[in-house]
Amino acid sequence: MAQDKDINVAKRRAANELTRGLKPTVAFLFMMSGLISVLALTGSIYMMQVYDRAITSGSVPTLLALSVLAIGLYLFQGFFDTIRSQVLVRVGAKFEKKLAPLAHKVAIEMPRFGFSTAESLERGRDVDTVRSFLGGQGPAALFDLPWIPVYLAFVYMLHPWLGVLTFTGAFVLAILTICSELMTRKLANATRSAAIARNTIADSNARNADVLKAMGFGHRAVHRFNAANIEHLLLQTKTSDIGGTLAATSRVLRMLLQSAVLGLGAFLTMKGELTAGAIMAASVAAGRALAPVDMAIANWKPFVAARTSFDRLRETVVALVTATEPMDLPTAHRALSVEKITVAAPSTGQVILTEVAMELKAGQAVGIIGPSGGGKSTLVRAMTGVWPTLRGAIRLDGADLPMWKEEALGRNIGYLPQDVGLLDATVEENIARFEENPDPEKVIAAARAAGVHDLIVRLPNGYRTQIGPQGMALSAGQRQRIGLARALYGDPFIVIMDEPNSNLDAEGETALRDAILGIKARGGIVIVVAHRPSALSAVDLIGIVQNGRLVAFGPKDEIFAQVGSGQAAAAAAAASGEPAAVHTLDSGKATRRKAS
Repeated sequence: MAQDKDINVAKRRAANELTRGLKPTVAFLFMMSGLISVLALTGSIYMMQVYDRAITSGSVPTLLALSVLAIGLYLFQGFFDTIRSQVLVRVGAKFEKKLAPLAHKVAIEMPRFGFSTAESLERGRDVDTVRSFLGGQGPAALFDLPWIPVYLAFVYMLHPWLGVLTFTGAFVLAILTICSELMTRKLANATRSAAIARNTIADSNARNADVLKAMGFGHRAVHRFNAANIEHLLLQTKTSDIGGTLAATSRVLRMLLQSAVLGLGAFLTMKGELTAGAIMAASVAAGRALAPVDMAIANWKPFVAARTSFDRLRETVVALVTATEPMDLPTAHRALSVEKITVAAPSTGQVILTEVAMELKAGQAVGIIGPSGGGKSTLVRAMTGVWPTLRGAIRLDGADLPMWKEEALGRNIGYLPQDVGLLDATVEENIARFEENPDPEKVIAAARAAGVHDLIVRLPNGYRTQIGPQGMALSAGQRQRIGLARALYGDPFIVIMDEPNSNLDAEGETALRDAILGIKARGGIVIVVAHRPSALSAVDLIGIVQNGRLVAFGPKDEIFAQVGSGQAAAAAAAASGEPAAVHTLDSGKATRRKAS
């Protein structure tokens, strides 16, 4: 109970973090809006004084004095309105400055939990949506709404009937505002979901442009995108139609009300209950009273979008703030233990690995082999902490991976995935993992360890060469070798490679073998997932992953002797249904047991 209470307190604090420091600003804007609303009565009072005093008296000095006073008050109103607008823009900028890094951090985290790239980037768009709304006309209308009674009171003082008529118009427009909220809420969520689906398809098509062009089915990809886009447009059009209809209705009602005030004022003037100047003053004041409601309805769609985005961002901040920050741990140097882990695909929840266990000591290298789809890449994703485990634990020097700070864990792990994924930056920045002011000697050492230094210095600008988005300025083999250098940067204790030789030539494979031997020599641990046997020449141990299970594990020579050399034979033996020999290591000695 006490723990749940602490969590709830942390969540409230996290939610309040979004608006921390804004209360004085909101109070200032509220008072500024009140001052602007009072000054906005200048036109009504000016007309009333001109018609009832200057014209009837025929006094030009009175007219000039009233005009000068009105101009001065208008200038003050414009000045305060400008200040309010600038403050709102700065509030939006401050909001983005605070939340944009957090939103981007979540965008990086979401894909590993099964979200699409488009859905992940939506958090960044949420920040833009809120900032754009704060810098627009919507907040000004919301700050003006509480001051509508000022205008109603002014009109009522001119004549009660005019006050009742204006109040009725304001009430009808308020009902329209509520209708706008109720009718667009569900549509706004559906439109957002459709936009994410459309953007996901667009992102997928852009990433696979070469395939679409080479095999000539780009037009079908465009057709698929068009179908998603049409659905999004239909929902967006429906939402806009509702908002546009209500906005047009509110404008017509406002004009009707102003005319009705003029007509009623004329009738009251004929009865001797109102002056001509009061008619004009009441009409202008009535229009000004309803303007905030009219503007709020016109900006209701951005308001709904901003509110939805703000709610999602608040949930994001709550999730980040309530997460427990691990303490610093010493650099790992002893062992990596995989303790009966079960792993599921984040996107579908389908279990891919079950009860996988192994232990690796410093200076050892293991090759993971098995048929495609057996779970090899899932295993290395779990070992790096990219995918969470459902059960079991992965321990680095005895500490479970979640106990490590992200940056500290990153310094202990080098990872070369199948899709190398170089970033749009220089070769140096990619190898150094965007470390600030990296040591050139460490960068070159990593490149030499990967056997890619000579290749890099032949590039147009050497280590300062810009490689473009996804490293497209380089060949596939060059990207893979630079990715290997990145994995080796800083001499991490664990180096995990997923199909590291898929794009390498003979020279590259020699460099890969030398890199594995170098890691072992300095007391590191190497894990290599491979289909090509050449990548396994420098490993000591072999693990066979078949149908989501580790069906064999032990010294390379013993495993190959039992199931035959080569991965195909290993996969065939594992699939044969015979109980495979599984080995566990204890202080470097292999002990043999039957797989259950």
